[in-house]
Amino acid sequence: MSSQQVSDDPSALAKFGRLEVVAKLVVEGFMIGQHKSPFKGSSVEFIEHRQYYPGDEVRHIDWRAYGKTGKYYIKEFEEETNLRSYVIMDCSGSMGYGSSTISKFAYGTQLAACFTYLLHRQRDAVGLTTFDTKIRDRIEPSTSPKIVQHINQLLESSKTGSETSLSAVFEKLIPTLKRRSIVILISDFFDDLKALRTALSSFQRHHHEVLLFQILAPEERDFPFSKPTQFRNLEDVQDKLLVDPHRLRTIYMEQFEKFEQELTDLSAHTGFDLLTLTTSDPYHKALGAYLSSRSRRTR
Repeated sequence: MSSQQVSDDPSALAKFGRLEVVAKLVVEGFMIGQHKSPFKGSSVEFIEHRQYYPGDEVRHIDWRAYGKTGKYYIKEFEEETNLRSYVIMDCSGSMGYGSSTISKFAYGTQLAACFTYLLHRQRDAVGLTTFDTKIRDRIEPSTSPKIVQHINQLLESSKTGSETSLSAVFEKLIPTLKRRSIVILISDFFDDLKALRTALSSFQRHHHEVLLFQILAPEERDFPFSKPTQFRNLEDVQDKLLVDPHRLRTIYMEQFEKFEQELTDLSAHTGFDLLTLTTSDPYHKALGAYLSSRSRRTR
C-alpha cells in the first residue's frame, strides 16, 4: 500500500498508533496536494497572504509574489491572519461504535489531531475541549510549540463515557470563549436537536464561527444487518434489545433520514457549515471543507 493510500485510509492510519504521526502524515500529504487545488493562495500556500480584490489598498500588494506568479496578493499582518480555534470532541458513549471500520471515537480523535496540526502549522492558536454530559478536559488555545503535543496526549488518554448533552455543555462553554473564535465541533450529534439549535444560536449571537463535523459509522447509514441481532445502547450498558433487522430496517431508515434532514435544516438555520463523514472517509475531505469554508468567509 502506497503512502497516499495509507493516508486516505483511517483504519490503516490507526495502526500507526501515535496521533502525532497520523496527523503529520495526513496534513503534510494534504498540503502537498494543495499545489493543484482551488485553495491555493487562500489558506495554506500563503499563510500571510491572500488574493487581491478591488478595494484593497495597493500599498499592501506583495510585488515579489506578483513577479513570481503573475497574480496580485495582499500581505496580511500576523494579528489579522492568526485565529483562536477550539476543537471540541464528543466523548459520549455513542461515539464508541465501530464494526466494519475503526470506531467513531477513534476516527474523531484522529480528525481532531489533524485539525490541531493544520491550525498550528498556520500559526493559529488552537485548543481542545472534550465532553460527554459535561466538559471533561480543556486545553486553552495557544500557539506554543508544545500545544500539539499536549492536545495529542489528551486525545490519546481520552475514553468514551456516558450520554451526550450537547446543549448543556455549550451553555457552560460559550461564556468562557475569549473573543470571536472558530469552533470545530466533532460529534455524531445523537442528541435533542431542538436543544442543540438553541445552543448553536448562542454561538451565532456571540459571533463565533462553528463548523459541524458529523461522524457516522457506515452501518448507521446503511443498516446492513440481516440476521437477528442484539443492539446495545452504548450510552446505557443495561439497555439491550434483540430484534429482527428485517422488520426494524424500514422504521430505522425513516427515523434516521428524518434526523439527518433536521440536522441539515439546523445547519442552514444557523449558517454554520455541516459535513457528514463516515469512518471510512479520508480525512482530507474534512480538511478541504475547512479550508473552503475559511476561504469563502474571508472573501
